[in-house]
Amino acid sequence: MLAGFLTSCGNDSKKTSNKDSLKNTTMDKKETVSVFFNAVLKGDTATVRELTNSDYIQHNPFIPTGLEPFIQMFPILQESGTTAENVRMFQDGNFVFMHNIWRNATPFGAEEMVSFDIIRLDENGKVAEHWDAMTVLVKETASGRTQTDGPTTVEDLDKTEVNKVLAVSLVEDVLMGKNPSKIGDYISSEE
Repeated sequence: MLAGFLTSCGNDSKKTSNKDSLKNTTMDKKETVSVFFNAVLKGDTATVRELTNSDYIQHNPFIPTGLEPFIQMFPILQESGTTAENVRMFQDGNFVFMHNIWRNATPFGAEEMVSFDIIRLDENGKVAEHWDAMTVLVKETASGRTQTDGPTTVEDLDKTEVNKVLAVSLVEDVLMGKNPSKIGDYISSEE
């Protein structure tokens, strides 16, 4: 649906930004992604161009890859009054992971959506690649939990490498079918 809208949108290069103030600022990767994310929501094309690699890769199947097709989506978001609330943001190396709640999100398929976004920054600290998964926000779930429950800060940093190995093993054994009978090793039936 969004792809159809994109073909009819033009590029809005008249938006103003804080591009000049970014030239003299050194931001860490999470700050860069936060400024990028807010610029997308505001339709601030100049800031998005300043923070994004010219070879930007978009992995959303409904938005063509490349920076210009991505920017062509901004007027649609502005027209819909689309907003987003960042619930959590984590970083690992050149990757920043975000969990967001979107409102007025009809361009994405529903009034309220939840997304998980992964942004990769290149060696120069510019946004280079984006992956996302979006689903409709559910008010009541079978478990009684929301889609955004859970910690919003990182604790137990000493367990990061062990947890990465555990996550990879879960994906390989259960999700990719290497040894699906080991699901009980990863997911508790009591909790």
